[in-house]
Amino acid sequence: MLTEFPLQQVLNEEGHVKEEDTMQTITIDQIKSFYYYMLRARLLDKKCVNLQRQGRIGTYVQYEGQEAAQVGSALALEKGDWMLPTYRDHAATLTFGQTMRNLLLNWRGRLEGGVPPEGLNIFPPAVPIASQLPHATGVAWAEKKKGSDRVSLVYFGDGATSEGDFHEGLNFASVFQTPTIFFNQNNGYAISVPMEKQMNSKTIAQKGLGYDIESARIDGNDIVAVYLAVKEAVKRARNGEGPTLLEAVTWRYGAHTTADDPSKYRDQAESETRRKTADPLLRLERYLKNEGKWDEAWHAAIEEEIQEEIDTALIEMENYPEAELSQMFDHVYDIPTWPLQEQINEHLATKGRNA
Repeated sequence: MLTEFPLQQVLNEEGHVKEEDTMQTITIDQIKSFYYYMLRARLLDKKCVNLQRQGRIGTYVQYEGQEAAQVGSALALEKGDWMLPTYRDHAATLTFGQTMRNLLLNWRGRLEGGVPPEGLNIFPPAVPIASQLPHATGVAWAEKKKGSDRVSLVYFGDGATSEGDFHEGLNFASVFQTPTIFFNQNNGYAISVPMEKQMNSKTIAQKGLGYDIESARIDGNDIVAVYLAVKEAVKRARNGEGPTLLEAVTWRYGAHTTADDPSKYRDQAESETRRKTADPLLRLERYLKNEGKWDEAWHAAIEEEIQEEIDTALIEMENYPEAELSQMFDHVYDIPTWPLQEQINEHLATKGRNA
């Protein structure tokens, strides 16, 4: 079955183009833009890990290594489209327009962390596994019924494909031909469980066959391949040709979260090898050098610009009021159930005694 879904790649690990005609629509300026967005996401991710270690934010979910999959897919969307991220997809939401301040507030327990800027359709990050897939199908169906050409793109990991919500989302999308792009980031592990222990299917892409959904498998560390594949899926969706399932094969360098120790379940030496070979930023750097377009001054300038943006966002986060415990009772029920009301009353009584 694996041969039915060969890995699509435009730029190989050495930054060489596999087929020249695939790069005809991609300019050097676009490549530099891809690099900028990926570097921005990576530097923020590294900062967040340090912030968690310092106790300045809570448990944090890392994505370093998956920048090409997230940034490339986000750049293929237009304003007005819908993005449904998981807790690991900050590179995608940041690229699509979420603010750094809000991303940081999310890890400080502030509700504002899940609220996008006005005019952007970004769902709050989904923590339950695969629950966002039926939502993505639903909002796409709503857009279709309204007669718009807006699409939804939903992110999920390999482990999510073992959940019922994955199959329900794909089945509904297939039946109603919704303009939904199901974007799987297959980083090989559902927390600590490797793919071969999760499923007997050799690819995620082949799971679309049962629903007669257009499916493809792409190199998730090749941002050009990701961008072009999602662009094509978006085009199909806008034209009323239904949903697409994309499997982006990638890798997370670090732990599942900052509360996890990946050395307990995988050889971390593989991460170090991948940094030197398959890294998404290194691949673009090699391509630009091969084309004689790499500029050290440009790289230093954008890195400094990004660091300043991060520093500003950090100041904004730390000047923001601390979260109030009572907020965890909000936005659950319009009228609280009696067990919830008892908890609210207990909290208020405790708060009054401690005042």
